[in-house]
Amino acid sequence: MKKILIIAGGYSKEREISLLTAKSVYKELKKNKKYKILVREPNGSFVKELRKFKPQLVLNLLHGRYGEDGYIQAILESEKVKYTHSGVLSSSLAIDKELSKKIFIKNKILTPSYIKFIFKKNLDKKKIIKKVKNKLNFPVVIKPINEGSSVNVYICYESNFFKNLSKLKNYDEILIEKFIPGREIQVAILGKKKLGVIELKPKRKFYDYEAKYNPKAKTEHIIPVKISKKNYEKVTSIALKAHNLLKCRGATRSDFRFYNNKFYLLEVNTQPGMTSLSLVPEIARFNKISFYELIKEIMNDASINK
Repeated sequence: MKKILIIAGGYSKEREISLLTAKSVYKELKKNKKYKILVREPNGSFVKELRKFKPQLVLNLLHGRYGEDGYIQAILESEKVKYTHSGVLSSSLAIDKELSKKIFIKNKILTPSYIKFIFKKNLDKKKIIKKVKNKLNFPVVIKPINEGSSVNVYICYESNFFKNLSKLKNYDEILIEKFIPGREIQVAILGKKKLGVIELKPKRKFYDYEAKYNPKAKTEHIIPVKISKKNYEKVTSIALKAHNLLKCRGATRSDFRFYNNKFYLLEVNTQPGMTSLSLVPEIARFNKISFYELIKEIMNDASINK
């Protein structure tokens, strides 16, 4: 019997989503009698429990800080345990929106222009507005550099810029990004394969945290996506290129805006959700890959020291 340790919950703002993902995955794996499964949170006794249980594989279902930023990955590597999804370096690069953008730009992947903003005690508001207008122009998107699931992301105009900026004052630094209108396109990669594409039509301003995880948000999921074969090949190739550049493993989901026949890569998510509303399982289902088969493929790509 194969021992699998599922880690979920954690301390990030995406804790509840992580627990929902773990619940879905646990329920699916329990159908197969060949697995002995333990679900744990990464608390103070985590390493002790890890050593006691001695799993052959850790299913990392954490989201956000400490779960997909290289932190838990470093602990698992130090304990010499195979784990799912991306490794230490890949995770830390992907969750850092500035570093990943620099990699995309260097490798000729189109991504929205941006400014890094560092909070200081005395803000020169006129100077900041001038810089934003000169480099990006309004509207802009402001976001933390290292959060996931569109946590604390705001679309800003000059009129509400500082009001929204004040909501992020607990972060040392944030990204101010040029707002790209157009269609919201998401691409799933599994291992080294192009899994598929889905389009989102949120009832809200954009596909934020509420739109992703609240059924009442009523985001419309469109699959198959109505784009040409050429554009389908183009966007899936960009997603695979980004996945490989960051040296990701398992499943990733790349977020794009499609505008004026150009695809703008916003970010790569190294640990996409696996809830009932999550996109990667939906794309897999459309391509006749069951939830169990999807989990199994992710587990098959588990590794260490990569």
